[in-house]
Amino acid sequence: MKRQLIAAVGVAAMVVGLAACGSDGKKDGDSKASSTSADRYKGKTLKVWTMTGSAPKGWTDSVKSEFETTYPGSKVDFQTQEWTDIGPKITAALSEGSVDVLELGNTQTSGYAATGGLLDLTKDKSALGGDGWAANQNEAAMLDGKQYAAPWWVSNRVVAYNKDLWKAAGLTDAPKTLDEFYTDLDKLKATPGVADPIYLPGQEWYTYFGLLTGEGGKIAKKDGDKWVGGLESPEAQRAFETYKKLQSYSATGPKDKDEATPQQKDVFAKGNVGAMIALGWELPAEKDMPKDKIGFFPLPGKTADKPSGVFIGGSNLAVAAQSKNTDMAKDFLKIALDDKNEGLVAAAGNIPNKPALNSQLTGDFAKAAQAATAVGGITPNTPNWASVENKPNPIKDFLTAALQGGDYAATAKKYDDEIAKRLNEKN
Repeated sequence: MKRQLIAAVGVAAMVVGLAACGSDGKKDGDSKASSTSADRYKGKTLKVWTMTGSAPKGWTDSVKSEFETTYPGSKVDFQTQEWTDIGPKITAALSEGSVDVLELGNTQTSGYAATGGLLDLTKDKSALGGDGWAANQNEAAMLDGKQYAAPWWVSNRVVAYNKDLWKAAGLTDAPKTLDEFYTDLDKLKATPGVADPIYLPGQEWYTYFGLLTGEGGKIAKKDGDKWVGGLESPEAQRAFETYKKLQSYSATGPKDKDEATPQQKDVFAKGNVGAMIALGWELPAEKDMPKDKIGFFPLPGKTADKPSGVFIGGSNLAVAAQSKNTDMAKDFLKIALDDKNEGLVAAAGNIPNKPALNSQLTGDFAKAAQAATAVGGITPNTPNWASVENKPNPIKDFLTAALQGGDYAATAKKYDDEIAKRLNEKN
């Protein structure tokens, strides 16, 4: 589903300039009505924004029913928003206090938190179920050591392969290591009718990011009070060598294009590509390639005990700082994120925020994705990250230059300097 990528990247989120102005009205937690009785929210309506395609089937009805039953006389007003141009709308709503709870892409959250638009939930983390949250998912819900949202779900990329071509190449089992995968790709390369053993364009930086994470490196990190790029590190160079090896099997994958130019699902749907590294929404439509013709496994690691790292993208749920119903919003999150409702997230094929709920995951794609989630990471947690993803994206340009034979050290330094420049800009 397309929303997974958009939520994950949070491209150019327009969060700059949100005023953290004070509220003249009393919040529900400040009034005498704030009791522990079941009717504490009688006559009140909580406005909740979720994004198109995000809420799993049945989740909205379940949460609404549970909340309104627990607090008789209350109402939850779910409103679905479009991802396109959502930045200005969120900025305005947070400033005006016209929304209470909202979904945010996990790479967007720190930007809204930095402007003062999100309620500090640090003291509420345990009550919201946070003691069981996966640490690498929760990282995207925090800023400067404080909790500004709750992780809701994540997903990541896996290897999707054409079962017919793998059978023609004599392949039966999923590879457990990168070396085994290379051997499989060699067999596919020698198989008649295979144009690409794997389709991997040169600028598919999410895959490179995952490989870097798996090596224990960072695309950028703090050095004192300044950000520095991480492409010059030994970890980054090792990750690039793996990426370069994989990309060498992509005969038609251009070194200067990303996975959306053209859409790799359209390339894969031609039926002459052995594999691709993709999100769930990047799979071909049923009419173009039946689902039973596609298999999945996590991109293997260097050893069989651990797959390669991945970029984990997804969504968080946050409370608007200007909400007049902050206590109501917190109680809503307790229900929205409880094991019953988070289990619906898993049943829909997204990775839930608690590893303890992974047993409820359904679908071959989700199960393959879950295997690598524990070794996944997010982009640097800074409001300025969106500027790195803006065109021209320096990570994409770095990959192209290095794949085309540029000196690694000099190329890495050039683009590290650009990453640092963007991350250290003052808003």
